[in-house]
Amino acid sequence: MCLALLAIDTHPRYRLMLAANRDEFYRRPSEVAEFWEDAPDVVGGRDLDKGGTWLGVTLNGRFALITNYREGGANRADAKSRGVLVSDFLRAAETPKDFLNRITADDPEYNGYNLIVGDRDAIWYHSNRTGEIRELKAGVYGLSNDLLDTPWPKVKRGKETLFGLLEQDGEPLTAGLFDMLADHSRPEDAHLPETGVGLEWERLLSAAFIASEDYGTRSSTVVLVARDGAVTFIEQSFGQGGGPGERVSHAFELST
Repeated sequence: MCLALLAIDTHPRYRLMLAANRDEFYRRPSEVAEFWEDAPDVVGGRDLDKGGTWLGVTLNGRFALITNYREGGANRADAKSRGVLVSDFLRAAETPKDFLNRITADDPEYNGYNLIVGDRDAIWYHSNRTGEIRELKAGVYGLSNDLLDTPWPKVKRGKETLFGLLEQDGEPLTAGLFDMLADHSRPEDAHLPETGVGLEWERLLSAAFIASEDYGTRSSTVVLVARDGAVTFIEQSFGQGGGPGERVSHAFELST
């Protein structure tokens, strides 16, 4: 993921609201979000290059997502795949805190990342660029390619929009979340971060929804977990230049 916005225990119906964009090169192969043949209780997309995923949910209430930490020129070609951390958590039985405590020993083997993992009891955040592990309590959070809640313009704008949707439900809520993810607007250059990728890339990457010839938003995903255990998972895929592709929807009840 390159933009994730979460509302935790702040909506009258949903204990978790998640809206996220996955940005990637169009040439990198992936599968749309489905239940996995090799892990039938997991729903999510699949990276066909390294085998991991960027976002997934399980039938028993586990979920995880990851974003890259952007630091131009610092990535190692021999680093481990960050997406495998997400799939490993989804397949595991450890608590989110125990999982994060275990994987920190391998943090130097990965390029920079932010990882959010949760289950029915708690949601935790970790970045291997600070070593921080902390529980996310009730509230609204935003994450892009820096640390959690770093006030990049698209993170600030997304959080403000999400706050405004906390009293919505049904189709207005779903539509509002996808509209939030579809924001093409870019800030003025003076408000751009400096992450080592150059001004043209900073401009391109500053929008919530990215579209170009080679790189862009490949999918937008909305996940709603109701207090009664009902889960809605909707993914809209996009092709080169931002054209809409396949849309998939999964609805299920959390297992007891």
